[in-house]
Amino acid sequence: MSLKGMLGHLKTVNAHRREVRKGCFRVGLYFQGLTHDLSKYSPTEFLVGARYFQGDRSPNNAEREEIGYSTAWLHHKGRNRHHYEYWFDYLKGEHDAVIGPVPMPKKYVVEMFMDRVAACKVYQKEKYTQASPLIYYQSGNTRRLLHPETAALLETLLKMLAEKGEEATDRYIRWEVLGNDKRLFKLAVLFLAVFAAVGAIRIRQQKHM
Repeated sequence: MSLKGMLGHLKTVNAHRREVRKGCFRVGLYFQGLTHDLSKYSPTEFLVGARYFQGDRSPNNAEREEIGYSTAWLHHKGRNRHHYEYWFDYLKGEHDAVIGPVPMPKKYVVEMFMDRVAACKVYQKEKYTQASPLIYYQSGNTRRLLHPETAALLETLLKMLAEKGEEATDRYIRWEVLGNDKRLFKLAVLFLAVFAAVGAIRIRQQKHM
């Protein structure tokens, strides 16, 4: 493990978390944006990342190639709910128990989407395009490991990003997926209604004075 590897990995982790944080903040997921991937600073994950740091791909892949599995990843996936691997459980069955994916809560699917976008930006740098996360997703076998509901939402977001860009995708997430803007809109309407009702009452009271 070298000082260069430690500093390089720290810079990469910080850059990745910064990109995820910006994305999560844009759609109202403030707590997730602040706490995303904090386990990467733990000794179990950070020391592996520093030792296998390369700068253009995850050091977990390098560790996996050397010893057959990644200790950092095994630690990471069990502590971060934005990874679909976290959402595996025993499924109901009539006979033998089967382990498989369960639906991910929407807010974690959104964080997973932001995670994938951020990873592409950090590793691809100037080669990144808004289609990069979709291309990366389609090049792998992730879909067969996702619950159908999770896969449908993730693919919708990735395709929307590729075709319409970040602004449109963020707006869709806020309004349609998370409903954050809808809730704010309803609160604003309620506030205006209360304000108007109070004003009407005061006007009537003044007329009777």
